[in-house]
Amino acid sequence: METEKQQAIAFSQLSKVFQNGTAALDRLNLTIEEGEFITFLGPSGCGKSTALRMAAGLEEPSTGAVNVFGRSPKDTIENTNDIAFVFQEPNLLPWRKVLDNVILPLELRGISKKEAREEGLRVLDMVGLKKYAKVFPRELSGGMKMRVSIARALAAKPKLLLMDEPFAALDEMTRQRLQLELLEIWEKEKTTILFVTHNVFEAVYLSTTIAVMSAGPGRLSSVIQVDLPRPRQSISRTDELFSAYVKKASDQLEDSLDEREDVS
Repeated sequence: METEKQQAIAFSQLSKVFQNGTAALDRLNLTIEEGEFITFLGPSGCGKSTALRMAAGLEEPSTGAVNVFGRSPKDTIENTNDIAFVFQEPNLLPWRKVLDNVILPLELRGISKKEAREEGLRVLDMVGLKKYAKVFPRELSGGMKMRVSIARALAAKPKLLLMDEPFAALDEMTRQRLQLELLEIWEKEKTTILFVTHNVFEAVYLSTTIAVMSAGPGRLSSVIQVDLPRPRQSISRTDELFSAYVKKASDQLEDSLDEREDVS
C-alpha cells in the first residue's frame, strides 16, 4: 500500500507587485507534492524566479500565500532545515576551500566540525568532487563550481531544493552532464525539486511536471505531466516520445505568449 504523499508547496492566489510598479506574478495557483521534480518554464520576466524566491522566504507576496510543508517559508527556514536554494551563480567564498564552502551552512547551524566534515565529504562524493575537497574555488571549472554549490545545498539534507537556472551559464555538454547527475541525486535522495528554466529541452528532460508560465505579469498557463521512462539516460533525448513532449511544451509556451498579447 502506497503512503499518501505530503503536500510540499502550495501557491494560493499568489501575486507580486514590486515597489516600482512592476507586476511580476498574477494569481498563481499551484500545488506540488512531495517527491516531485517540477519545473517553471517560461520566458524572461514571467515571474519564475520571483515565485521561487517567495517559496524560499526571500520575497514577500503582495497578495495570496505560499506554504511549504504546511508552514510559511520563513517559519520553515527558521525552524527546520527543509529548504535549500541553488542560485544561478555558485557564490562560493574564494578564501575557503571546497569542503569548507560545502560545510559552511552546517557550521552556522552549530553542527560539530566532525559531523559537518563527514556530511560534506558525503555530498562531495555524490557530485563526484570528493578528491577536490582541499582545493580553492579558483582551481575549478564553471561546472565543478556549480557542483560544489549543489553539494552545499544538499549538505543539510533538505526536503525541498529550489534551483534558479543553475545551468544557464554552462556549455551544452557540461549542462547535459549535470542534468543527468542532478536526476541521479534526486532519485537517490527523494528530495522535492522546484527548478526554473526557459529551456524547453531541459524542462522535459528533468521534470515529472512542467508548469508553463505566461509573461508580463506571470500567470500559470498550463501544466504538463511528463511521463518519460526513468532513469533518463542520455539516449532519451533522441527518443520520439521525448521529441513529442518537447513539441507539446514548445507549443504551449507559444500559446502562453499569445494569451498575454491578447490580454494586452
